[in-house]
Amino acid sequence: MTDNASISHAFFALHHGLPRQGPGSDATTRRLLSLAGALPERPRVLDLGCGPGRASLLLAAEAGAEVTAVDLHEPFLDELHASAEARGLTDSITTVKADMAELPYPDGSFDLVWAESSVYGIGFDTALRDWRRLLAPGGALVLTECEWTAAEPSAAARAFWERHYALRTTEANTRAATNAGYSVLGVHPQPESDWDEYYGPLAARADAADPGAPGMAEALAATREEIAMRREHGSEYGYTGYVLRPADSWPTRPETAADVAAVHAVNAAAFETEAEADLVDALRTDPEAWLPELSYVAEAPDGSVAAYALLTRCRVDGAPALALAPVATRPEHQGTGAGSAVVRAVLDAARARGERLVLVLGHPSYYPRFGFRPASGYGIRPGFEVPDEAMMALALDGSGDAGRLPRGTIRYPAAFGV
Repeated sequence: MTDNASISHAFFALHHGLPRQGPGSDATTRRLLSLAGALPERPRVLDLGCGPGRASLLLAAEAGAEVTAVDLHEPFLDELHASAEARGLTDSITTVKADMAELPYPDGSFDLVWAESSVYGIGFDTALRDWRRLLAPGGALVLTECEWTAAEPSAAARAFWERHYALRTTEANTRAATNAGYSVLGVHPQPESDWDEYYGPLAARADAADPGAPGMAEALAATREEIAMRREHGSEYGYTGYVLRPADSWPTRPETAADVAAVHAVNAAAFETEAEADLVDALRTDPEAWLPELSYVAEAPDGSVAAYALLTRCRVDGAPALALAPVATRPEHQGTGAGSAVVRAVLDAARARGERLVLVLGHPSYYPRFGFRPASGYGIRPGFEVPDEAMMALALDGSGDAGRLPRGTIRYPAAFGV
């Protein structure tokens, strides 16, 4: 029987010199970076489980980042150092041999904590809990996670992953993030080409390897099983990128029956007339529009309702979407972040449900902070005249890909009267 040390050595021999140690691409790194929003001029980035550092190199070169690249396998760090030297980036990248589960850095040390194809080392939930403290105010946590994409994965796929890592769905991971106190800035389903960038070079290396080397037969068998599983069952699982930020300090939650009067009062106080308050009451009576889990409140310190946001079912050319309206904050809490907190919370809840599209008619200087863009850019329009910049849409998966969204005219619930 081959000893574990020989198998481990053979495994790393297969992987040394490969451009990536997991599914990914420069395009995915750039997309995740864009979802993180505005950053300092020279952001401090902690790249955990960096491997040979493809993400570290891009972040240093294109974002001007000061990168601390951490991995337990020193030969990978040596590869990264050599690549950084060749590209003139040694002043921007510091390599550190350390365990991502026992990081020595003080709280608030980084603007971005980054982990592509590596969080499985400690688990998604542990990363959410333990890495949050490392973020500076306004910082973001960027993770990619393997998860189920099929509603009913096959027995073969389940058996394989039960031996390696417990997969969840995007909905479950989004819920885990929000339950851990994060707001979801974006979700990026990684394309099949990201797997090709990883498995293509790895398969070529496996074909060229000497199966007679100590431990190599076992390493090759495991590698080829993994590649075959992807080839035969790749439609059942995939990698997804998450860009997360610690949530606002305002507590948020779905409304309860006890909040109905307070919600009416918040809307009545926030606007010049009671039209918006009456709109909410009317929408509650429409079973095709009302989604109870997407009626959200933000609580003031005394437990009263400080702000409110509602998503109801609308349609775009017959396809389901969500309408964000109204959003209301009591006058005494306006300008405190309560409104932003409740909007982010209800959008996160919609993501967790697997919703794809949210539409809002509102201030073009306010809603882009949540990722909204002019709906016309997606081929979506209202059935009435409004300024183009005021009718906005948000792709909840963060893709920004108009081809993934319905196109056509918005049909609002009858209570809107349009």
